[in-house]
Amino acid sequence: MRVISGEARGRRLITLEDMDVRPTTDKVKESIFNIIQFDIEGSNVLDLFSGSGQLGIEALSRGAKHCTFIDQSKRSLDITKKNIAACSFEQRSGVYKEDALDFLEKTHEIFDIALLDPPYRQGLIRKALPELTKKMSKNGIIICELSAEEDLTQTVNDFSISREYKYGKIKILVYKRNN
Repeated sequence: MRVISGEARGRRLITLEDMDVRPTTDKVKESIFNIIQFDIEGSNVLDLFSGSGQLGIEALSRGAKHCTFIDQSKRSLDITKKNIAACSFEQRSGVYKEDALDFLEKTHEIFDIALLDPPYRQGLIRKALPELTKKMSKNGIIICELSAEEDLTQTVNDFSISREYKYGKIKILVYKRNN
């Protein structure tokens, strides 16, 4: 696993050696960042269900102003902190051990981009989206990575699916605010 582009390009990232962890492949990660390439510079990013932190780190490498990393696993966050330090992004990162839904209910932060890649088939995105949409900026973008077998509602509050991509067994959904 590596950083694909930007100031930390080529840096190797570590991940948990665990059957429950499913890092985003480089192909899917590159596709996600091609989708939002013109929206990253100077953005405030949320990496919800951050795992190793690779999606948020990629956003920082490509010019995001700040990234908030949320995961409930201490082991995952220890890896995230090591990966952030390896890329020298400590000053632009916030790392919090917290349940994603609890975080969304409590935070007053507003995000420009939210990256959601939770464990598949547990309904976590479906549960998080209603509260997350309230924490997004006017032009906010929510990127969801899920199993191709899973479905999400077309509209959540004032956000709707604007694009859908499939990569084998993986699906990427892009939610944007309705105009």
